[in-house]
Amino acid sequence: MRSWQTLLFTAFLVVIFLLETGSAEASDWPDYRGPRRDGKSPAMNVPLKWSESENVVWKTPIHDQGHSSPVVLGRHVWLTTATADGKGMFVLCVDRETGEILLDKKIFQNKRPRPLGNNVNNYATPSPVIEEGRVYVHFGSYGTACLDTQTFEVLWQRRDLPCDHWRGPGSSPCLYEDLLLLHFDGANVQYAAALDKNSGETRWVTFRSADFGDLDEEGRPLAGGDGRKSYSTPDVIGYGGRAQMISTGAKATYSYDARTGQEIWVARHQSHSAGARTVFGSGLALTFTGVNPTELVALRMDGEGDVTDTHVAWKSRRGVPSRSSPVLVDNLLYMASENGVATCLDITASSEPVWQERLGGRFSASLVHLVGRLYFFDESGVTTVIKPGRKFHRLQTNRLDGGFMASPAIAGRSLYLRSRTHLYRIGE
Repeated sequence: MRSWQTLLFTAFLVVIFLLETGSAEASDWPDYRGPRRDGKSPAMNVPLKWSESENVVWKTPIHDQGHSSPVVLGRHVWLTTATADGKGMFVLCVDRETGEILLDKKIFQNKRPRPLGNNVNNYATPSPVIEEGRVYVHFGSYGTACLDTQTFEVLWQRRDLPCDHWRGPGSSPCLYEDLLLLHFDGANVQYAAALDKNSGETRWVTFRSADFGDLDEEGRPLAGGDGRKSYSTPDVIGYGGRAQMISTGAKATYSYDARTGQEIWVARHQSHSAGARTVFGSGLALTFTGVNPTELVALRMDGEGDVTDTHVAWKSRRGVPSRSSPVLVDNLLYMASENGVATCLDITASSEPVWQERLGGRFSASLVHLVGRLYFFDESGVTTVIKPGRKFHRLQTNRLDGGFMASPAIAGRSLYLRSRTHLYRIGE
């Protein structure tokens, strides 16, 4: 074969490889943080600009209330919602091409849900997670279910995992191998659990080892349940020859063996009500402790036992979120705080920000990254798009009605955005 023909044939094979690997990831969004659970997508040609009258492929009303993020696989978009009083909990499947609701099923009915006691959370905050043939929906202790994505049949469900969620459930499930990993951090109990994803049976349960030190003489929490709460979602990373499940609860961040639930290490802190998911880079687990105080703690992952005094690389409190999950790109960590400040931090240099910029608004939805772009979604419905880098460079500002509490999904050439009232597909 001639040299130019060889080069052409090689280029053809490379293109096929990219189409079969990169585009497969780009076409689906199976976890609320995407195909690699890090908020990043290889998708191309996603819109930079939109409004209620521009680049909206479809806009579908979603009944009742929910902060759960949409997940996308094949022709389906899945999400959950619940009545304001928590008595009815629903799973929805939306046609990706048309926006038509294909399934609207009440999955759980509750007689006396615990009142939320705030206006931030609701009863459908945990996001689904999906894989080929199955979707897993979770409402904390109110119920977990697995559905067949083609027949919509409920394959199994669990309603016997106890937890007084106090302000409502918030942690989403995480798939790892044949396990569905869950957090239950409430006012009364705090534990992590793994279910067999095929049967729903319990594989392991591990209770938190933190000493809260907050009980009165009769064994009741002095400050109610908030000081024991966490809303964070676990993640798993291979490190030190083990599958480490990094899990942030109140008063401590833990590493568990994902397959057995055995505690590997624990790093104590003083915070509670964490919502942001851990980010990994340069041998560090970048963990977000929650509130009172709101800290970013960079933990080296090669420890065992109590590593509080030995494996903290650095800490930061400047611009750190408690709800919105950040994105790490080329060792630069991008964050959006509840008070409307965007922060860029070099995780290899120090805990001092590279830059900070006030965007306005408040941020609960997580950031997403595409090649050359970062998207920030605030609670008023404004999306700020910037160029990643060591200097702040705004590319575009967009607005939709309703506001964003749920994190976005990216699939194919489209964004799937859940506002307080609608699900949008944004595409050119």
